Amino acid sequence: MSDDTQSTSAKSRPPRQPRKGVTSTGVRKAASKSTRSRSREFALQALYQHIVGGNDATSIDMFTRDLAGFHKCDTAHYDALLHGCIETAADLDALIAPKLDRRMEELSPIEHACMWIGVYEFLHCPDVPWRVVLNESIELAKEFGGTDGHKYVNGVLHALAPTLRPNEVAADKGQNGAGKPEQAPKAEPAADQPAQDSQA
Repeated sequence: MSDDTQSTSAKSRPPRQPRKGVTSTGVRKAASKSTRSRSREFALQALYQHIVGGNDATSIDMFTRDLAGFHKCDTAHYDALLHGCIETAADLDALIAPKLDRRMEELSPIEHACMWIGVYEFLHCPDVPWRVVLNESIELAKEFGGTDGHKYVNGVLHALAPTLRPNEVAADKGQNGAGKPEQAPKAEPAADQPAQDSQA
């Protein structure tokens, strides 16, 4: 191929658009994740072991803390999610089950764990805005789950939000107005920003 041909073909292509903090599949890059986002990832992996293998929280915790990168996560939030989800699993499932279009046993373990994390945060982490809870659970399902698993997680958690965070959801809908579309959920701040969850 001649230099003229190369320059012509280069000119005919549109310029590449930068995708800051996101991989080609739309998943956030590790460097753009907050410590809390990382804690959810490790909690998800730990909860997967519990759902699939029935392993107890203590042995799962010991194993997970030895994984590469664990030191970069918010360990207090990880502890709350791991132990909280396992201890309240029956209560979480009781909230999730009515929103499913299938039996609980037919859920993929990843989707199930993502829903546990989302519902647990709705109930026990009022400092995390409901839209952040929703977005973070969707991100987990996108990164670790099947092709369309995140859509199912989104549907179930979106259906539960008005019940579990009624004031927040109502205030959000009021701000958006009756005819305006809702804004997309916001991700948590990048690793170089404060570790607290962003206020949506």
